[in-house]
Amino acid sequence: MASKTLLVSSLLLSLLLLGSSNTHTTKKVRAHRPCKRLILYFHDIIYNGKNSKNATSAIVGAPAWGNQTILAGQNHFGDLVVFDDPITLDNNLHSPPIGRAQGFYIYDKKEIFTAWLAFSFVFYSGGHEGSINFAGADPLMNKTRDVSVIGGTGDFFMTRGVATLMTDAFEGEVYFRLRVDIKLYECW
Repeated sequence: MASKTLLVSSLLLSLLLLGSSNTHTTKKVRAHRPCKRLILYFHDIIYNGKNSKNATSAIVGAPAWGNQTILAGQNHFGDLVVFDDPITLDNNLHSPPIGRAQGFYIYDKKEIFTAWLAFSFVFYSGGHEGSINFAGADPLMNKTRDVSVIGGTGDFFMTRGVATLMTDAFEGEVYFRLRVDIKLYECW
């Protein structure tokens, strides 16, 4: 009788353990929908030695074979550009800016046209206050490129997400416009 009781108790304990371990292995699938989405444009006009009145960016570092008014050859390798570009809600350079894109990009490869960038969108109108910070590789020849949203302040405090960049327009090596599709996945 004692052996039957021990056998039944062992079976019940085994079933209980199997049942409880099953409940712990199920994972919740998190929906990957952004908590906030913005589509903005920023306009970069690089200083070329003649356009100081309109320029919003400048070469501040160049390799020995380059100079600071003409982008270096070999896919601009070695050039460091600092910018303070207007951000607009549409693709018109003359639309009222809602903030500034402030940061830098470094042309970082000889073989292909690519850059690494770090910048902030600093908002002063358009219904937003604060900033969003970005960093990442920018393979310029790709139609779209993703960079990380690594934080923010104000309305965007501690936010994280992804920004998809697309070159919307360019005029030689003096002007380009980026369409920035920002998807935030952590919003406070």
